[in-house]
Amino acid sequence: MYQTDQYEGMIAETVTMRGHKGDVINAYMARPFGTGPFPGMIVIHHAPGWDEWYRECTRRFAHHGFVSLSPNLYFRDGHGTPEDVGAKVRAAGGAPDEQVLGDLDGANQVLRSLPYVSGKIGIFGTCSGGRQAFLAACRLKGLDAAIDCWGGGITADSAPPSEQRPTPIVDLVPRLCCPLYAVCGQEDANPSPAQVEVLRKRLQDAGKTFTIDMFKNAGHAFFADYRPSYREKAAFELWPKMAAFFANHLKGKK
Repeated sequence: MYQTDQYEGMIAETVTMRGHKGDVINAYMARPFGTGPFPGMIVIHHAPGWDEWYRECTRRFAHHGFVSLSPNLYFRDGHGTPEDVGAKVRAAGGAPDEQVLGDLDGANQVLRSLPYVSGKIGIFGTCSGGRQAFLAACRLKGLDAAIDCWGGGITADSAPPSEQRPTPIVDLVPRLCCPLYAVCGQEDANPSPAQVEVLRKRLQDAGKTFTIDMFKNAGHAFFADYRPSYREKAAFELWPKMAAFFANHLKGKK
């Protein structure tokens, strides 16, 4: 609990890191001052790009005691405004899953190498980043908790397999390696409530540790306060739930 006389501070900056196949990419890192140990957090941007909101989100996780790292998954596609680069990547079908996994694994390794990180690592993403957080929690080792916010493409009918994304999320459920908090909007179409129920059943049948939270009067990207999709009530309710989920699974000893 915060006290009015406590000291607070953080360091936030753009850094470079090694991602898929050893490629050097850039990332945004924010961490609390102090020796820690602090849990780590990987923050994944959405399909429209590595934009300002994800830097703000990275700093917010740092404010709450996480060493947070948000890799630029579109680094290889050139530079410019996040919107322009994002549009280019989406026109080409999106970032390939294997490349994304390599970059996220690189972020995991960076966090684990830092002397002030506890060894517990979470992963968080929204939109395509939510799907990629789920993907990483199924395919990578060393993740301790995952939050998927309205990640689409859950079933094959909602996202037919492609070269970039060969496997629907529901088919990866048996490989989920850590607790999952999946956040959805009742008014969303991707994922739709029906698709979310398919996912819920798969998770239950596989005996996984998970929570699915369906928010009323909210749709896709209801957390994005700079978009018309923003829903203040749902957004204000969501952050404390996410903080509690990560605190439960990441804070404390490994």
